[in-house]
Amino acid sequence: MKILCLDDEPLALKMLEQAVKTAKPDAEITAFRKQAELIAEAERNGCDVAFLDIHMRGMTGVEVAKKLKEINPKMNIIFVTGFSDYKGDAMDMKASGYIMKPVTAEEVKAELDDLRFPIVPKNNVLLRVQCFGNFDVFLPSGEHVRFERSKAKEIFAYLVHRNGSSCTIKEIAAALFEDEPYDKKQQNYMQQLTYALMKSLKAVGAEAAVVKGFNALAVDPKVLDCDYYRFKELDAGAVNSYQNEYMSQYYWADFLFDEDLY
Repeated sequence: MKILCLDDEPLALKMLEQAVKTAKPDAEITAFRKQAELIAEAERNGCDVAFLDIHMRGMTGVEVAKKLKEINPKMNIIFVTGFSDYKGDAMDMKASGYIMKPVTAEEVKAELDDLRFPIVPKNNVLLRVQCFGNFDVFLPSGEHVRFERSKAKEIFAYLVHRNGSSCTIKEIAAALFEDEPYDKKQQNYMQQLTYALMKSLKAVGAEAAVVKGFNALAVDPKVLDCDYYRFKELDAGAVNSYQNEYMSQYYWADFLFDEDLY
């Protein structure tokens, strides 16, 4: 979980940061005194939760929240203030929470346990998947996953794009071999590719990333950390990493990605 904290008073910021660290010691926490620096960080690398002081010199916390919501409408905003007068403005922003100063770790934990947009934990991830640029697959440690056959890897790419939807073998073949008939020869070839795909995943302990049904396949998105999935959730880091290239080695990918956008 990535958390940003903002307060223009040094002591108040230190107390807020410490309370958040105590409540969520495994989170990535960054503290800021300047509004523009926090906004820039959210634009560059995304943010799950932002704790914002409301009453600050210059841009108020409510104004900062509006900027953050433009970056990611699903960002959780928790306002922190010593003035109850601002509560109405804060709630108009559809904030996740509101804490009165002095902030305590117990209050922070209570808000993080009841977020408007819950954060899905990534501790069960089996694979990290890169779709922007060339398609590639890595273990959480960063080690590159090698596929026995390039077409088996392409099948996995197509399944990743379908984001958990069940795909028949015939449908996958139509995407990979656009103008070729789905005859007995191609059916046998697809069986060989599917076997090679599962063998490659099993070799790295990630066989559960693909769910097999009757003559159909799907990925389990819950076990994938995928830039494309984070892009669809409006994660700022993923949005900024997209440079108009999507699975660029596959001719079918750009067309399907454009369909998703529109």
